[in-house]
Amino acid sequence: MIHRECGIYKTSYQADMALYPLPIAKWTVAAFAVLLIVVAPIVLDEYYLSILNLIVIASVGAIGLNILVGYTGQISIGHAAFMSVGAYTAANLAVRFDMPFWISLPAGGLMAAAIGAIVGIPSLRIKGLYLAIATLAAQLIIEWTINHVPWISGGVQASIEVPRPSLFGISLDTQRELYFFLMFFAVLAVVGALNLVRSRVGRAFVAIRDQDIAAEIMGINIFRYKLLAFAISSFYAGVTGVLYTYYLGIANYEQFQLVVSIDYLAMIIIGGLGSILGSIFGAIFITLLPIAIRWFMEGFGYLLFTQAELMNIVPHMRLVLFGALIIVFLVLEPEGLNRLWQNVRNYFRVWPFAY
Repeated sequence: MIHRECGIYKTSYQADMALYPLPIAKWTVAAFAVLLIVVAPIVLDEYYLSILNLIVIASVGAIGLNILVGYTGQISIGHAAFMSVGAYTAANLAVRFDMPFWISLPAGGLMAAAIGAIVGIPSLRIKGLYLAIATLAAQLIIEWTINHVPWISGGVQASIEVPRPSLFGISLDTQRELYFFLMFFAVLAVVGALNLVRSRVGRAFVAIRDQDIAAEIMGINIFRYKLLAFAISSFYAGVTGVLYTYYLGIANYEQFQLVVSIDYLAMIIIGGLGSILGSIFGAIFITLLPIAIRWFMEGFGYLLFTQAELMNIVPHMRLVLFGALIIVFLVLEPEGLNRLWQNVRNYFRVWPFAY
């Protein structure tokens, strides 16, 4: 029998703070875990697994940005810069010092967190659009530093080839092996974020987002928590950059330019601000959008355009749809795909009744 809510019968803080208070929620999570960890690697071929790998990596970065923007209310358009810090830190550790991934990966995240905390210092005095410009400046400064300091990247437009991660002496080369590697860290990121946002720190983040002056009057040290939000978000970004580096086998600044920061902002806006699940929805949507456009144009584009026109239009369709979708979601559904999912869930929660 499906157990649904018909009242509030929680008698302890543990029950009230449980991640999955209903059996059906636990069964659903378990079913998705089996589907993603057991069934998908067996059924899907290398191409579809590569798409899943990109979604898994993007989900980690989107969750980190949502902690800063969605839960704390601090605007950032320099997320890709912190990804590059993590990527080049791990690449140098792996290549120059022959460090294994279980050292270089957290080191990349911690270095990005340190840089992110420094960038977050102006957040005490500025907010909104001014803070966005400050993070944009950080994006440009970090990008310039990576390009012009040979010790970091080897020179302008240089790349660092990174060996694949290895486990017990076995190199993870195939898409299936990399899928398990990436999924492990994605699960850690999701569980960590879910527990963070329902903790005392997470409640402080939300209080600062809703009304920072009132939060300060209540005794919340807003400067410390703003810096902490920047550090945690940058740690997630750094880990994302490391995962990209190990997945692609190369660290290059072109993977972390300003357009990537805009992509991650689009993920959390379309997925839903202030929602871990919305971050995953947004990562799925934004990752699949270019692929869906390409498939549509290959299948039906000849009905609308000539071959020459298709070659010129397809590369720009992604940017056009990005802008259009952000406007549509901001106007029609500001809370994003997560809100649509909640509407569906709430409907079936009271079905067959209408209230």
